[in-house]
Amino acid sequence: MDFRSVPTRGRTLDYAAGVYDILEPWVMFGREHHINQQVVEALEIKEWHRILDVGCGTGVVTQLISRHLDAEKGGMALGVDAAGKMIQGAVEKRQGPACSFRTAAAEDLPFENESFDSVVSTLFFHHIQMDLKIRAFDEAFRVLKPGGHLVVSDMHIPETFLGALIAHASRWLLFQPQIGENIRGVLPDVIAGAGFTPPRLVKTYLGYITLFISGKPGEKPGGLQS
Repeated sequence: MDFRSVPTRGRTLDYAAGVYDILEPWVMFGREHHINQQVVEALEIKEWHRILDVGCGTGVVTQLISRHLDAEKGGMALGVDAAGKMIQGAVEKRQGPACSFRTAAAEDLPFENESFDSVVSTLFFHHIQMDLKIRAFDEAFRVLKPGGHLVVSDMHIPETFLGALIAHASRWLLFQPQIGENIRGVLPDVIAGAGFTPPRLVKTYLGYITLFISGKPGEKPGGLQS
């Protein structure tokens, strides 16, 4: 498998791939697993679903999703990330019959129209600037089937003093103006602007990470409305 990073103007985390799984639980104050489980629940997974994890990092969420899928029935969780070292780590640690990974940029997904039942993303969109946020959600809309789910967990407008402190400190200490965009509250409008239903803000964690649920208008298989 080719683990070379793909071109993108977004921020990638190749440099952190080797320690990402160690640092992430500390950064999330031990809430990472709980948050990820609620993300997975929000997807309403069926065994045969094809689910795309955008900005998957080392594939923790992708693997959690895959445990609800049956490869023999066509179920597959596919994680994509522009950082080749992240994908290499994901493949080595977490690839399985219903769980696979490949390098790809969120703003240029190498998949056919309407080829996934759900699209998910966790803590990715605060790494890319506004024009790429827009393009990435446009791409997510394109590859999602009508009636499919979009679930996003990411930095948003802080709701507590501690949340504001962490979010603003991250923006300045990490020199990431992209974080500033998120904490100004741009994601709901960008999601809706791509054609998705207006996102529901389900829950906020740690005072600054929000779980959004949206979807692509249309009918699900069997004629069930989204």
